Amino acid sequence: MSRWRDRIRISGGFWLLAAWFTLVNGWQLLAVILSAAALHELGHLLVLRLLGARVRELRVSVFGAELMTSAARLSYPGEIAAVLAGPAVNLLCALVLGGAHAWVAAGAHLSLCLFNLLPVRPLDGGRALYLAAAWLAGPSAAERIACWAGGTTALALGGLVLWLIGRTGGSLWLLPAAFGLLAAALRELHGRKADFLSKVNR
Repeated sequence: MSRWRDRIRISGGFWLLAAWFTLVNGWQLLAVILSAAALHELGHLLVLRLLGARVRELRVSVFGAELMTSAARLSYPGEIAAVLAGPAVNLLCALVLGGAHAWVAAGAHLSLCLFNLLPVRPLDGGRALYLAAAWLAGPSAAERIACWAGGTTALALGGLVLWLIGRTGGSLWLLPAAFGLLAAALRELHGRKADFLSKVNR
Protein backbone atom coordinates (compact mmCIF):
# COMPACT_ATOMS: atom_id res chain seq x y z
CA MET A 1 0.00 0.00 0.00
CA SER A 2 2.80 2.43 0.84
CA ARG A 3 4.29 1.86 -2.60
CA TRP A 4 1.01 2.90 -4.24
CA ARG A 5 0.69 5.94 -1.96
CA ASP A 6 4.09 7.10 -3.17
CA ARG A 7 2.85 6.89 -6.77
CA ILE A 8 -0.26 9.02 -6.27
CA ARG A 9 0.00 12.80 -6.55
CA ILE A 10 -3.06 14.92 -5.74
CA SER A 11 -2.85 18.68 -6.23
CA GLY A 12 -4.09 21.21 -3.73
CA GLY A 13 -6.34 22.66 -6.42
CA PHE A 14 -8.21 19.36 -6.64
CA TRP A 15 -8.99 19.41 -2.93
CA LEU A 16 -10.21 23.02 -3.17
CA LEU A 17 -12.45 22.16 -6.14
CA ALA A 18 -13.79 19.09 -4.31
CA ALA A 19 -14.58 21.18 -1.24
CA TRP A 20 -16.30 23.83 -3.37
CA PHE A 21 -18.32 21.20 -5.24
CA THR A 22 -19.36 19.60 -1.94
CA LEU A 23 -20.61 22.90 -0.54
CA VAL A 24 -22.68 23.56 -3.65
CA ASN A 25 -23.91 20.06 -4.54
CA GLY A 26 -23.39 17.89 -1.46
CA TRP A 27 -20.93 15.11 -0.66
CA GLN A 28 -23.18 12.36 -2.01
CA LEU A 29 -22.92 13.61 -5.60
CA LEU A 30 -19.19 14.13 -5.20
CA ALA A 31 -18.81 10.54 -4.00
CA VAL A 32 -20.73 9.28 -7.05
CA ILE A 33 -18.53 11.27 -9.45
CA LEU A 34 -15.28 10.26 -7.75
CA SER A 35 -16.27 6.60 -7.75
CA ALA A 36 -16.99 6.82 -11.48
CA ALA A 37 -13.59 8.44 -12.03
CA ALA A 38 -11.87 5.75 -9.93
CA LEU A 39 -13.48 2.95 -11.94
CA HIS A 40 -12.48 4.76 -15.14
CA GLU A 41 -8.81 4.78 -14.10
CA LEU A 42 -9.10 1.18 -12.92
CA GLY A 43 -10.17 0.21 -16.43
CA HIS A 44 -7.01 1.79 -17.87
CA LEU A 45 -4.88 0.18 -15.18
CA LEU A 46 -6.20 -3.34 -15.65
CA VAL A 47 -5.66 -3.36 -19.42
CA LEU A 48 -2.20 -1.82 -19.08
CA ARG A 49 -1.22 -4.47 -16.56
CA LEU A 50 -2.58 -7.22 -18.81
CA LEU A 51 -0.45 -5.86 -21.65
CA GLY A 52 2.65 -5.70 -19.48
CA ALA A 53 2.97 -1.92 -19.13
CA ARG A 54 4.36 -0.55 -15.87
CA VAL A 55 2.35 2.17 -14.13
CA ARG A 56 4.68 4.81 -12.73
CA GLU A 57 2.37 7.40 -11.23
CA LEU A 58 -1.18 8.73 -10.96
CA ARG A 59 -1.60 12.50 -10.93
CA VAL A 60 -4.89 14.10 -9.96
CA SER A 61 -5.56 17.81 -10.55
CA VAL A 62 -8.49 20.14 -11.17
CA PHE A 63 -8.36 19.11 -14.84
CA GLY A 64 -8.69 15.38 -14.14
CA ALA A 65 -6.41 12.38 -13.69
CA GLU A 66 -3.23 11.50 -15.56
CA LEU A 67 -2.01 7.91 -15.50
CA MET A 68 1.72 7.92 -16.17
CA THR A 69 3.00 4.65 -17.63
CA SER A 70 5.97 3.12 -19.35
CA ALA A 71 4.03 1.98 -22.39
CA ALA A 72 6.59 2.50 -25.16
CA ARG A 73 6.64 -1.22 -25.96
CA LEU A 74 2.89 -1.47 -26.57
CA SER A 75 1.62 -1.92 -30.10
CA TYR A 76 -0.79 0.62 -31.53
CA PRO A 77 -3.78 -1.74 -31.10
CA GLY A 78 -2.71 -2.51 -27.54
CA GLU A 79 -2.35 1.12 -26.60
CA ILE A 80 -5.69 2.00 -28.19
CA ALA A 81 -7.28 -0.76 -26.13
CA ALA A 82 -5.71 0.63 -22.95
CA VAL A 83 -6.85 4.16 -23.80
CA LEU A 84 -10.45 3.15 -24.50
CA ALA A 85 -10.70 0.82 -21.50
CA GLY A 86 -11.59 3.69 -19.16
CA PRO A 87 -14.60 4.96 -21.15
CA ALA A 88 -15.66 1.34 -21.77
CA VAL A 89 -15.83 0.69 -18.03
CA ASN A 90 -17.93 3.84 -17.53
CA LEU A 91 -20.28 2.83 -20.34
CA LEU A 92 -20.73 -0.65 -18.89
CA CYS A 93 -21.39 0.80 -15.42
CA ALA A 94 -23.89 3.27 -16.89
CA LEU A 95 -25.83 0.44 -18.54
CA VAL A 96 -25.85 -1.67 -15.38
CA LEU A 97 -26.80 1.22 -13.09
CA GLY A 98 -29.44 2.42 -15.53
CA GLY A 99 -30.96 -1.04 -15.52
CA ALA A 100 -31.08 -0.81 -11.73
CA HIS A 101 -32.77 2.64 -11.99
CA ALA A 102 -29.81 4.33 -10.28
CA TRP A 103 -30.12 7.27 -12.61
CA VAL A 104 -27.74 9.70 -10.91
CA ALA A 105 -24.87 7.22 -10.80
CA ALA A 106 -25.66 6.04 -14.35
CA GLY A 107 -25.63 9.66 -15.54
CA ALA A 108 -22.27 10.31 -13.87
CA HIS A 109 -20.71 7.30 -15.60
CA LEU A 110 -22.24 8.15 -18.97
CA SER A 111 -21.15 11.79 -18.73
CA LEU A 112 -17.60 10.77 -17.85
CA CYS A 113 -17.56 8.30 -20.73
CA LEU A 114 -18.77 10.81 -23.31
CA PHE A 115 -16.53 13.62 -22.05
CA ASN A 116 -13.43 11.43 -22.22
CA LEU A 117 -14.30 10.32 -25.75
CA LEU A 118 -14.05 13.89 -27.06
CA PRO A 119 -11.30 14.05 -29.73
CA VAL A 120 -9.23 16.42 -27.58
CA ARG A 121 -5.85 15.46 -26.17
CA PRO A 122 -5.02 14.51 -23.45
CA LEU A 123 -8.55 13.05 -23.17
CA ASP A 124 -8.94 9.42 -24.16
CA GLY A 125 -10.78 10.23 -27.38
CA GLY A 126 -8.01 12.54 -28.55
CA ARG A 127 -5.34 10.00 -27.74
CA ALA A 128 -7.25 7.21 -29.44
CA LEU A 129 -7.68 9.38 -32.55
CA TYR A 130 -3.96 10.12 -32.67
CA LEU A 131 -2.98 6.49 -32.14
CA ALA A 132 -5.41 5.18 -34.77
CA ALA A 133 -4.25 7.77 -37.29
CA ALA A 134 -0.57 7.06 -36.52
CA TRP A 135 -1.19 3.34 -36.97
CA LEU A 136 -2.84 3.91 -40.36
CA ALA A 137 -1.02 6.96 -41.74
CA GLY A 138 2.07 7.54 -39.62
CA PRO A 139 2.87 9.89 -36.71
CA SER A 140 3.26 13.06 -38.79
CA ALA A 141 -0.16 12.78 -40.41
CA ALA A 142 -1.65 11.74 -37.08
CA GLU A 143 -0.30 14.85 -35.40
CA ARG A 144 -1.91 17.09 -38.01
CA ILE A 145 -5.24 15.26 -37.72
CA ALA A 146 -5.19 15.33 -33.92
CA CYS A 147 -4.26 19.02 -33.80
CA TRP A 148 -7.04 20.02 -36.17
CA ALA A 149 -9.75 17.84 -34.60
CA GLY A 150 -8.71 18.57 -31.03
CA GLY A 151 -8.21 22.30 -31.51
CA THR A 152 -11.53 22.99 -33.18
CA THR A 153 -13.52 20.73 -30.83
CA ALA A 154 -11.92 22.11 -27.68
CA LEU A 155 -12.34 25.72 -28.81
CA ALA A 156 -16.02 25.23 -29.62
CA LEU A 157 -16.85 23.33 -26.43
CA GLY A 158 -14.79 25.60 -24.17
CA GLY A 159 -16.58 28.64 -25.56
CA LEU A 160 -19.94 26.91 -25.19
CA VAL A 161 -19.32 26.07 -21.53
CA LEU A 162 -18.29 29.66 -20.76
CA TRP A 163 -21.41 30.93 -22.56
CA LEU A 164 -23.63 28.59 -20.55
CA ILE A 165 -22.01 29.69 -17.28
CA GLY A 166 -22.56 33.35 -18.17
CA ARG A 167 -26.08 32.69 -19.44
CA THR A 168 -27.25 30.77 -16.37
CA GLY A 169 -25.20 32.63 -13.79
CA GLY A 170 -24.27 29.36 -12.09
CA SER A 171 -22.36 26.10 -12.33
CA LEU A 172 -19.08 27.90 -11.73
CA TRP A 173 -17.48 24.57 -10.85
CA LEU A 174 -17.50 23.96 -14.61
CA LEU A 175 -14.85 26.67 -15.03
CA PRO A 176 -11.90 24.24 -14.72
CA ALA A 177 -13.35 22.16 -17.55
CA ALA A 178 -13.87 25.26 -19.69
CA PHE A 179 -10.37 26.58 -19.08
CA GLY A 180 -8.90 23.13 -19.63
CA LEU A 181 -10.65 22.85 -22.99
CA LEU A 182 -9.54 26.32 -24.06
CA ALA A 183 -5.95 25.59 -23.01
CA ALA A 184 -6.07 22.36 -25.03
CA ALA A 185 -7.43 24.30 -28.01
CA LEU A 186 -4.58 26.82 -27.87
CA ARG A 187 -2.00 24.06 -27.52
CA GLU A 188 -3.37 22.06 -30.45
CA LEU A 189 -3.94 25.03 -32.75
CA HIS A 190 -0.37 26.17 -32.09
CA GLY A 191 0.86 22.72 -33.08
CA ARG A 192 2.24 21.66 -29.70
CA LYS A 193 2.17 18.01 -28.78
CA ALA A 194 -0.25 17.22 -25.99
CA ASP A 195 0.95 15.97 -22.62
CA PHE A 196 -0.28 12.40 -23.06
CA LEU A 197 -1.50 10.37 -20.11
CA SER A 198 0.87 7.58 -20.96
CA LYS A 199 3.83 9.76 -22.00
CA VAL A 200 4.68 7.60 -24.97
CA ASN A 201 7.44 8.68 -27.33
CA ARG A 202 7.25 7.16 -30.79
